[in-house]
Amino acid sequence: MDAAKDTNPSCKLHTRLRLWEFADRYIFEPIDGLADLYLSVSRASGSMNLVEELPPRSPSINPKVQTVFGVIGVLKLAVGSYFFVITDRDCVGSYLGHAIFKVTGLKVLRCNDSLNTSPEQQKKMESEISELLDAAEKTMGLYFSYDINLTLNSQRLYDVDDEFKSRPLWRQAEPRFLWNSYLLEPLIENKLDQYLLPVIQGSFQNIQAEVGSEKVNVTLIARRCTGRIGTRMWRRGADPEGYAANFVESEQIMQSKGYTASYVQVRGSMPFLWEQIVDLTYKPSFDIVRQEEAPSVLERHFKDLQKKYGAVLAVDLVNTQGGEGRLHERYAKSIEPILSEDVRYVHFDFHRICGHVHFERLSQLYEQIEDYLKKHKYFLLNEKGEKIQEQLGVVRNNCIDCLDRTNVTQSMIARRILESQLQQIEVFGVNDTITKYPAFDASYKVLWANHGDAISIQYSGTPALKGDFVRYGKRSAQGILNDLQYSLARYYLNNFADGTKQDAMDLLQGRYITSVSRDMAPPTKAGFVESYASARLAFALVSGAFMFMMMSLRHARHDARHLLLSLLWAGLCIGITHFVRSNGRVFTNRPRAHKSSRP
Repeated sequence: MDAAKDTNPSCKLHTRLRLWEFADRYIFEPIDGLADLYLSVSRASGSMNLVEELPPRSPSINPKVQTVFGVIGVLKLAVGSYFFVITDRDCVGSYLGHAIFKVTGLKVLRCNDSLNTSPEQQKKMESEISELLDAAEKTMGLYFSYDINLTLNSQRLYDVDDEFKSRPLWRQAEPRFLWNSYLLEPLIENKLDQYLLPVIQGSFQNIQAEVGSEKVNVTLIARRCTGRIGTRMWRRGADPEGYAANFVESEQIMQSKGYTASYVQVRGSMPFLWEQIVDLTYKPSFDIVRQEEAPSVLERHFKDLQKKYGAVLAVDLVNTQGGEGRLHERYAKSIEPILSEDVRYVHFDFHRICGHVHFERLSQLYEQIEDYLKKHKYFLLNEKGEKIQEQLGVVRNNCIDCLDRTNVTQSMIARRILESQLQQIEVFGVNDTITKYPAFDASYKVLWANHGDAISIQYSGTPALKGDFVRYGKRSAQGILNDLQYSLARYYLNNFADGTKQDAMDLLQGRYITSVSRDMAPPTKAGFVESYASARLAFALVSGAFMFMMMSLRHARHDARHLLLSLLWAGLCIGITHFVRSNGRVFTNRPRAHKSSRP
């Protein structure tokens, strides 16, 4: 691919800025030689303008100075404006010859000095927003490039024309994968093209290996869709427009002998309306909502996939029994009307066939889909950068979370595709497999394990389950213990932390509170239980009753009155536990902006 045509020199983005923090303004000074003008931002209102020089300084004016590596965007709220800047970055590899960076430091610059004279309600609102901004600063898995459009996979990037590539990067970006789309709007309005840095959320992994006399470079990119972005339990299924929760495009790129090959898979929640709202139980029940709408929502989702990827093979990995079974039945029934030569559905009961240790039985799934993979091929460029073939269809994988079973399955498919690519360009012999090269095999397994962990941490808060198989090719006792630990951690996070995290995500995507030109809707009045319910209060009440019961039992042998008291405390303990259990959803950490899909 012609790297020289990927960007227009006049639209180059600032790569380094000196941030001056004056008492009344922030000044961004370009120190990369791309411009002479400074960006000035009012700390009172957040208004922006370009200036020719820094404000005058004196011994009494000593502004704080630091280097930043880009402006991710601006959040404009009723209580003020907030600038998100990159304070640290790591170069993690290259995408088609251009450096890719991971955000390792994120800072929020608050522009709301007028808050000191604001009404008490706005001050309270600012306090609530600050909690969400603190969570937003901890956002993980953000990647960017100053030079190339990271939101497009290799095949789509190859097919765009030179006029498209001459646009500023933010105008080239695929909206589905542009994580900071909402945050860029104020910068776009001010025509600050050199500050408009497109960012994706996902993962970027890279390995290099020697296969005989040849070097093989493998890159794995995850692009998370923002259409229904969120946390594990608060974003399930699809919305009425067909955007699926935890929808991720995974692209595996192989480069060797001058060839470049790419293969894309996608994952996403079952694309109809369903929920699994936390209620303090270990596994909350699944709730299929507005079942009559399932076929139309699913059709919207698959039409969009066909438009972007061509043919679609839906691989459904969920159980056929219990709550998962009901979801499977709804999925299978709803997709029937659109099944065709270009839309195919395969169900593979992962847990029944593979259990917890026999993941090698995934070969049975491969046998069912091998003809589809060979027919729809992969993207391949020769040594001259000419297209030899293209990928004509995509595999869409899902389980319940689209994390653990899904990642194991995607890694298996990607491995088979990579072996085909290396055989075609004659790096591998006709019957060679990756396992023939132990060092390559080990690195490749780690590549996919890290990929799965990154996606899982962003959605569930923990690394992926079953990661030991992806990482080492077999299940181990330590891996099973790790899965138990991660499952318990997920339970805690889902019930007691993810509500705030979900609100922070919605805030950054413009779904939580509207912009400064509109008013924040007043919160609905909470009931008595909702006003005082919290996990800490529930735990304290149950623990207190249990403690008094045990103290009374210690004296019950000598005093019948204590036996009666112990029974009283036991009853209270059971009653409180039952009350908390019956109102489980109220005692969890819920997002303020959450609305059920129920009519």
